[in-house]
Amino acid sequence: MTVSDGIGGRVRRVAGVLKERLPAGEPVPVLFDSPHSGRTIPDDFVTAVSLADLRTGEDAFVDDLVSGCLDHGIGLIAAEFPRTYIDVNRAVDDIDESLLSEPWPGGANPTDKSVRGMGLIRREILSGVPIYMAPLSVAEVTARIETYYRPYHAAVKERLDRLHAAHGAVWHVDWHSMKPVGVAMNVDAGEARPDFVVSDGDGLTAAPDLVETVAGWLRERGYSASVNAPYKGAEMIRRYGAPELGRHSIQIEINRRLYLDADRMLRTEGFAELKRDLDAFSAWLAEHVRDAAGQLS
Repeated sequence: MTVSDGIGGRVRRVAGVLKERLPAGEPVPVLFDSPHSGRTIPDDFVTAVSLADLRTGEDAFVDDLVSGCLDHGIGLIAAEFPRTYIDVNRAVDDIDESLLSEPWPGGANPTDKSVRGMGLIRREILSGVPIYMAPLSVAEVTARIETYYRPYHAAVKERLDRLHAAHGAVWHVDWHSMKPVGVAMNVDAGEARPDFVVSDGDGLTAAPDLVETVAGWLRERGYSASVNAPYKGAEMIRRYGAPELGRHSIQIEINRRLYLDADRMLRTEGFAELKRDLDAFSAWLAEHVRDAAGQLS
């Protein structure tokens, strides 16, 4: 773990696991995280699919899209490993035991995500396209949890706790990207998606008006934005959102058609315009939070 100078402020890096970028100026009680934008392939990630196939499961460039937050007092934590290797946006026991060579100790607790092949350890890259050629051992999965999953969550928790202690409240935005149309593995298969989806677990992880306020800001910029549909948010906001304690956590999904050539996994001309708008969003959110935090003091 090292600390060095970086764009927008200091960078704390855990090699191959995560990168935490701290804002250059006075921090506001907001943290952004991008858990699915990692693209560094661990040495032991042996798959039955190509790298190009694996990258279709990546939230490509989302960490770059939202990095303007650093200029507005907002820190950013991003995973460096791919979510297809282990998904920190799932509960640690959301495991499909059909992937394993032996039962999970203490019993797994698979959710609908595992049933659809997208649990803690992803079973398929696309519907009917398995990632692995052979079962994984409990030791292999445990190593992924201890080396990647727990350090990522520890970093997010530590930063949120620090901001909460300093300001009496904290706001967390968990950033993702989504395919333009739901695929067979999704609950909205075949349906076109809006530009953004803003989620709070149906009102459980943030103040009641926060997601509507955020969605309203996006709509004023000319984007379509839905609330809690088709995504309601997953482990990253469930774990850290507790509005009754002044901890507000929301998930934002960005439609890839706004900025990505998905066939070649390259940025399109739309990337720059979208990034400018997300920079403006960071500036607005920082001011919104300053006002809210000021009312607490």
